[in-house]
Amino acid sequence: MAEERKCSSTTCSKDSCKGCDKAQVDFSVKPNELTHVKKVIGVVSGKGGVGKSLVTSLLAVTMNKRGHQCGILDADITGPSIPKAFGIRDKVMASSQGMIPVCSQDGIPVMSINLLLEHDTDPVVWRGPVIANTVKQFWSDVIWGDLDYLFIDMPPGTGDVPLTVFQSLPVDGIIVVTSPQELVSMIVEKAVKMAELMKIPVLGLVENMSYFKCPDNGKEYRIFGESHIDEVAASHGLKVLARIPVDPTLADACDKGLIESFEGSCMEDAAKALEEKENV
Repeated sequence: MAEERKCSSTTCSKDSCKGCDKAQVDFSVKPNELTHVKKVIGVVSGKGGVGKSLVTSLLAVTMNKRGHQCGILDADITGPSIPKAFGIRDKVMASSQGMIPVCSQDGIPVMSINLLLEHDTDPVVWRGPVIANTVKQFWSDVIWGDLDYLFIDMPPGTGDVPLTVFQSLPVDGIIVVTSPQELVSMIVEKAVKMAELMKIPVLGLVENMSYFKCPDNGKEYRIFGESHIDEVAASHGLKVLARIPVDPTLADACDKGLIESFEGSCMEDAAKALEEKENV
């Protein structure tokens, strides 16, 4: 239940400050008592189809290979895709202490609604409040154990779930995913401005489908148009953390549930940036 705080204003003489315009409501949710997470990182996008789940998966895999204990909370309840990318088919188990996430082949714990459904193709036809409460339960009722990083794959847009995550979970920062189209620049700004409004640090931008490198001549082609990510990043004082190319082998690895076997290094700079933030 949300907890009402006293107003911090020195001009307010009320003890409880109920009804005061300056009162603040605490929506934060406590984690499971067996959960100890050092950093919670949200991966967001202003629109769908830009590769947010791909970036989340690659970040977790890259950081895991660099020696960090990582987990993934799939907050995209109506469009979950994380288990597919990791080839996870087992279902979540429960104990008296909470739900136990399913670990990938390389030991990355994953919690997704698809790991609770009888069939992967069963639709989740729920209203917004139910979806938001489910995301909170993925934090409060799941035994995440000791993690260095928990990456949250959020649904696109600035609606119920991103708002719930920002208000209820201890998010240390977000990474915004975009693509080269000029239209996306406007959508990115919406996501960045929402984070600023919620006082959540934006760690940087990742551009997916940035270019295609021809295997025959080695040339790079901007098949989705010229990138505007540098302009957007500069306008908000942000860093470009990675540019992910159009790579059929990466798409194939995701389709086959073998993303942990992909040998690309496109997220190395983003991983280093996260490590630098940790050391500051």
